[in-house]
Amino acid sequence: MKKLKVAFICVHNSCRSQIAEALGKHYASDVFESYSAGTETKPEINRDAVRMMKQLYGIDMEQTQYSKLISDIPKPDIAISMGCNVRCPFVGRPFDDNWELDDPTGKSDAEFVRIIEEIETKILELKKKLD
Repeated sequence: MKKLKVAFICVHNSCRSQIAEALGKHYASDVFESYSAGTETKPEINRDAVRMMKQLYGIDMEQTQYSKLISDIPKPDIAISMGCNVRCPFVGRPFDDNWELDDPTGKSDAEFVRIIEEIETKILELKKKLD
């Protein structure tokens, strides 16, 4: 059976969407393919996100991921907005869901952990829903 392609979309594709892609691959690669992208890219993934994902899950996002544009990933079956606050990018169709997550960039480790745990919960819920 063909796996669904799930895209996690944010403006810069450097933090929340990257975390979602990593946790999607970590927890749900048997159910769906995870991608992340944005309307803009950053030269590197958020340093705090990289550090916290290594610390919490042993996942090195720098080894397997990079900042990508929406045009750089396959057409998704499911598109999820991370919660872009002011302006969400357009992906060619309406989003299937908006997770409305706060951007932890520049905030404390505790705030990063809170957002990462929220993303983990949502990934596991999505896996259960699609399985």
